[in-house]
Amino acid sequence: MPVMNTFTDSVLTALNLVSSFDPALWVVVTRSLAVSATACLLAYGVGVALGAWLAVSRFRGRGAVLVGLNTLLALPSVVVGLVVYLLLSRTGPFGFLGWMFSFQAMVLAQFILVVPVVAALTRQVVEDVERQHGEQWASLGAGPWLRSLLLAWDERLALLTIGVTAFGRAISEVGAVMIVGGNIDGFTRVMTTSIALETSKGDLPLALGLGMVLLAVVLLLNTLVAGLRRWGEARHGRPVAADGLVGVQP
Repeated sequence: MPVMNTFTDSVLTALNLVSSFDPALWVVVTRSLAVSATACLLAYGVGVALGAWLAVSRFRGRGAVLVGLNTLLALPSVVVGLVVYLLLSRTGPFGFLGWMFSFQAMVLAQFILVVPVVAALTRQVVEDVERQHGEQWASLGAGPWLRSLLLAWDERLALLTIGVTAFGRAISEVGAVMIVGGNIDGFTRVMTTSIALETSKGDLPLALGLGMVLLAVVLLLNTLVAGLRRWGEARHGRPVAADGLVGVQP
C-alpha cells in the first residue's frame, strides 16, 4: 500500500503541477521548446539543401558519403555532446566564443544531431521522385541545383513531415544537452535533463510532470506526422515520406 500511495500521490501532484501551470515546470518546458525549435529551424534549412543536392548529384565517392550520412543517423547524442564540449571548452578551437554551458551550445549540439536526419530522409524522398521526373527536368536544361529545388518543392509536404520528425529527435534527446548545457537551473535546464536530475533528487512529482509534458509533445508530433502522411497519400496516391516515427532518444 505505501508504494501504491506514493505512486498515486506522485501522479496526482504531477497532474496538478501541469494543470496549474507551475512556474518551475513551465519555464523548463518553454526553454526546451525554444532550444529544439531553434536547432531544428537551422538544421532543416541545411539538411534539406544537402539532402536534395545529394539526391540529384552524381560524383566520385557519393556512395561513401551516403554511407557516412546514414551512419550519422545512429550517432549517440553523448558523442555529439563530447565533441561539442571539446570544441567549445576554454582550450578548444572555438572557446573564444564563450558558448560553453549556454543556450547556444545546446542549440549547436542538437543542430549536429538533427542535420543528418533531415538530410538522409530528404535525400531518399527527393531521389525517389527524381527517378520518375528527373530526366524530364534535365532534358529541359535544369542543372542539379535547379532540379533539386524543383523536386524539393514538389515534395514539400514530405519535407514538412521530415521537419516534424526531426523536432521530435531533438526535443527528446538528453545526452548532448546535459554535457554542453550543464543542466544549470534557470539557464540551461530542459525537460529531459530535468527529469534525470529531479528523479535522482527524489522530486518525483516534478519529474513525472515534465515526463507527461514530454510524452504529450511526442504524441502530438507523431499525430502530426501520421496526419500529414495520410493527407499526402490521399492527395498524391503514394507515401509522402520515408517510414519512421518520433520517439524518445538516448
